[in-house]
Parts: sequence; C-alpha cells; structure tokens
Amino acid sequence: MSTTAAPTRESATGLSAQGLAPKGTIRWNLEAPDLIQAAIRHNEGELAHMGPFVAVTKPHTGRSPNDKFVVKEPSTEADVDWGKVNQPISEAHFETLLADVRGYLNGLDQLFVQDLYCGADAAYRLSCRYVTPNAWHANFVRNMFIRPDVAELARFAPNFSILHAPEFQADPAKHGTRTSTFIVLNLAKRMILIGGTRYAGELKKSMFTVMNYLLPKQGVLSMHCSANIGPAGDTALFFGLSGTGKTTLSADPERGLIGDDEHGWSDNGTFNFEGGCYAKVINLSKEQEPDIFATTEMFGTILENVVLEPGSKKVRFEDQSITENTRASYPLHYIRNHVPSGRGGHPKHVVFLTADAFGVLPPIAKLTKEQAMYYFLSGYTAKLAGTERGVTEPQATFSACFGAVFLVWHPTKYAEMLGELLDKHGAQVWLVNTGWSGGAYGTGARMKLGYTRAMVRAALAGKLDKAQVTPDPVFGLPIPSAIDGVPSEILNPRNTWKDGAAYDTQAKKLAAMFQENIKKFGAAVSPAILAAGPK
Repeated sequence: MSTTAAPTRESATGLSAQGLAPKGTIRWNLEAPDLIQAAIRHNEGELAHMGPFVAVTKPHTGRSPNDKFVVKEPSTEADVDWGKVNQPISEAHFETLLADVRGYLNGLDQLFVQDLYCGADAAYRLSCRYVTPNAWHANFVRNMFIRPDVAELARFAPNFSILHAPEFQADPAKHGTRTSTFIVLNLAKRMILIGGTRYAGELKKSMFTVMNYLLPKQGVLSMHCSANIGPAGDTALFFGLSGTGKTTLSADPERGLIGDDEHGWSDNGTFNFEGGCYAKVINLSKEQEPDIFATTEMFGTILENVVLEPGSKKVRFEDQSITENTRASYPLHYIRNHVPSGRGGHPKHVVFLTADAFGVLPPIAKLTKEQAMYYFLSGYTAKLAGTERGVTEPQATFSACFGAVFLVWHPTKYAEMLGELLDKHGAQVWLVNTGWSGGAYGTGARMKLGYTRAMVRAALAGKLDKAQVTPDPVFGLPIPSAIDGVPSEILNPRNTWKDGAAYDTQAKKLAAMFQENIKKFGAAVSPAILAAGPK
C-alpha cells in the first residue's frame, strides 16, 4: 500500500466543458498501472505472458468506415470532399445523438478521462480530451498520443473532445446513422462521438481525420506515413497502406524512429502526431522484427484480438481465428531508438511502399517528380487472393495519398502540397515493392525483408543516386542494375518469372487498372502527371 499521495491529475477545466455531469466517479489521467488494474477488476480483458493487456473487440475487429460521418454545417461545408468517405450527417441528428451519448455517459458508475496532445510541434498541436467508460481504452489513447507532464495537467484546456461510448447503440431512425455503430465528427464544434464499437483504432484514426482537415488550412501537409532519422540527421518518410511494411521498415535499428503512422510536414520540418505506435502483429516474429516483438512482452502494451496459449498465456502470433488484423499499441519510448522530441527536419527521402500481390512492380525504383505525384494519387497496394470466398487472384486497392479513408479535403489538395514541398526541399522519392516476386501471390514468393531493408538503406544513404538504371517497359520505372547485398536477378521483376509472356500479360493487366483508377480525378490531374503513369 502506497503511503505517498499522488499528485493531482485533474484538469482545472472540468467535464462541464464537454457538457457532462457524471453521477459516478471520474478517474482523471491515470497512468498504466492504475488503468490496467482497473481494467482487470472490471473484466475488460486479461494479461498475457510478461504483462501486456489483451482485449477482444468482437464483433468489430477493424474500423467501420461506412459508419463514419461528418456533420454538414455552413462553416466547413465548402471544404469537405463529400461522398463515400465523408458522409454527411445533419446538425439536428448530431445534437440528438450528442444528447443521448451525454445522458448515457452521465449515468455510468465511472468514467476515465485522458487529457493528451495530438502533434509533437506545439505550434500545430491539438489539446484533446478523451472520455471513456473503459480503463483499457483510456490506456490505449494514453499509449497512442502525447502525454503532458503532471504540471501541465492543472492548466490543460482541451480544444477537441472525444466522447467514447463503445456499448451505446445508435438508433438509425432517430440519430441519422447507418447502423448502431457511429463515428461522427463535428469539425465546427471540435467534437467526435464514437459508439457501438469497441475497436480502439477508431479513437486514433478519427483524430487523424481531424488533423487532415485542420493542418492544410495552416499550410501544413498531413500525411499517413511513418518517419525516421539517420545518424547524419537525414529524415525519411514511408507512405503505405496496411500490410505494406510501413511500421516494420521505419523501426530500423540503424535509424531513430520519429513515428510509425501519422505526421505533419510544415515549414519547421516533420513532426509526429502521436506518442505511440499501433503495429499490426499477425505472424510477428522475434527474429524478423525484434524491436516490435519486444514491445509485446512489456507491461502497458495493449494487444487487440490476439489468441493466447492456454496456461502460459503466450501470444499465438500466427493465429488469426479472431481476425487477421491483430494489433499492438505501445508508447513510442518502448522502441529503444525512438526520437523523444517526435520531430525531424525536412525529409531528404520519401518512400512509397506497396505490397504488389500481382508480382510485377520492381522491388525499388527512383521516381521523377511527375511519377511521384502519379503514384501518390494512386496509393496502390493489392489484397491477396484467397482472403475472401471466391477471390482467386489478387485485387488491386487504390487509396489516394495512401490514406483516402482519412482525407477530408479533395485528394488533389494533399498531392499539390506534397509536390510543392518536394520542389522546395529537394526530396527524392522511391517506389518500393514489398510484395511478390517470381509470380503473383500463390505462385511467387514474398520479397525477403532483408533484401528490402538493404535496398531502402542503400537509397537513404545516397548509394543509388547515380546507379545505372533500366526503365521498365510497361510502367516506365527506372530499375537499378545492382545494389549491394541484393541478388541482381531480383531487381527486374520480369527476370524472376519462369514465363516472361505470363509476366507481360499480368503487367498489362495491372497497368490498365492504374489507368482506369486515375480517371476518377478527371481534369485535376495535369497531362505531365498522366504521362508519368504506366503505358
């Protein structure tokens, strides 16, 4: 039993700022030991081997993008790219839902409050208040965002509020939602409502969506990318969709990790939005990814939807019986070579990652600015065959700016900002295929992580700046002829296929998909950028 009184962690700004008057106990800004103890007491999950907390979020084991809405109101209506990603909901429906969520939270026995920062650069950060009934969700957001010092908490004044009611079910007829699940952003009121889902990723990604709206208004590019920094102070960015290696490649023991998922690029340089990482851990191994693996044996880490061995409580990382989307949430400082400030300079290198399950893109290619813009707008990766019933070949996925589901403005706004920054700071862009070689998924083999690391390291070290290259005949991508530590035969993907004609057919099929996808941007894409795409 402790005999020393803990310092007060309650903000001077009470919950009345969120329109709440709870009848129950309010737990202010607790740290991991108290939060995990509370989560265990309330049967929110269990401890795994070495102490990480395991939560199961069924039936929702991933985000619910079709249940995300943006309030349509006069001050932001003209800015938002309305459509499938940014679905409108009326102010009246929002107010009705807000009143019911407040009533629900007010009636609970206890609430957990976390006052946190989003944005490592104080010039652009938001002061966010999360209110949730679950201790493990409070620990999750504490892992994921930037934690103020205790002295800062007394004067903490939130300028964005997130009310989280995972067990509250919306009524579509009453609240204007699609289902009982809801993620509703009110940009004017600076408030987010989340309910009907326990999946913690909604707490993180909804705030990323907010940053994607607010930062471009301030001339700052918001990016779905990881970032690290080399010994010489050279910053690199890694863009990529889930499963392409963004987290893995940025957690390089030879470079400092700025962050693994969300960043801004301002006149001051690069800065992380977060104070933690949210790594995908399906098939995680100690040998391939030792630093990330180590975090899964640390107290305070949150593991989502993993399966444990009976008795030992060790994680079965290969087991996807709950979901393939198993996750680990941990503070950034759990990675030994993290950058404590969460900031870096202007990037010298930008890497676009794709896991091409068609097996036709080169493992690395140096892009011109026009090619960079084309592939940024395309945001390509591929889903594997066999993951869904009836799917017998890979499926191309195009997500503009490598994060279309989180964009608020039209994608071309972000692309134009990136182009201007590349010009201004002279960053070199690379396309890296972490997917298949020697054939499509099912025939070929996935590119070895060791080879990909060697290629990326060579690129970031400037060793490929003057390398002899051969342009790919279909995609026009300049392929290096030789890279230290990488077998030369794998650099040109056609050479890895047993049947060259089969490769040509597959390459033309993928090229046609690119050409069809870019049409959706219409006249917003310049002829020079269109010409940089596959032929």
